[in-house]
Amino acid sequence: MLKTSDLYDLSRSQAGSYLSAFDYPWQALGGIKNLILSLGPQLGEDYTEVSPQVWVHKSAVIAPTAYLGAPCIIGADTQVRHCAFIRGSALVGKNCVVGNSVELKNVILFDNVQVPHYNYVGDSILGYKSHMGAGSLTSNVKSDKTLVVVKNGQEQLPTGLKKFGAMVGDFVEVGCNSVLNPGTVIGRGSSIYPTSCVRGVVPPDSIWKTGGVVVKKV
Repeated sequence: MLKTSDLYDLSRSQAGSYLSAFDYPWQALGGIKNLILSLGPQLGEDYTEVSPQVWVHKSAVIAPTAYLGAPCIIGADTQVRHCAFIRGSALVGKNCVVGNSVELKNVILFDNVQVPHYNYVGDSILGYKSHMGAGSLTSNVKSDKTLVVVKNGQEQLPTGLKKFGAMVGDFVEVGCNSVLNPGTVIGRGSSIYPTSCVRGVVPPDSIWKTGGVVVKKV
């Protein structure tokens, strides 16, 4: 359930072919910038390079107060709302919402992702139709600055990464004001209770409840 193909429908992102080369999705984090730089010039006439290495689909709606840092791609029919801060290395799919005061950095957002209110998403991949509730965020660096390890029960998978936020599968719902700690992996279709502090692996089609209790959805 940790493999790239377990978490994501790769047909739902311009990064699909790129991601398919990796057994585990976090292995793709280091190449997101170069991926965007290679995709951008090939996007065609439906996209406008609004500033150097910033490509925006003509149907996307960008608020005048939003900041789009290079390199980034903003997909069709996506909304980037007031005071959003895209620091760079962000591949945002179609029909997404990047809301007010949201910050993105080194991320892939699949199609139909919503990060609508006061979210920070860094060094992370969010799957198709995933949703981050207001104030929820990814924490991408451990407090002791050591390398991130993905912990799946008794299994521990070293990543070799200092910066790694969360791998969020398709159709995941993250409740308001939750924190996804470094190395969090959330399986497809799972839900996180509001104000949760999540770490490790959440199985697919599960609910992370208060206190870290995990139950299967009925």
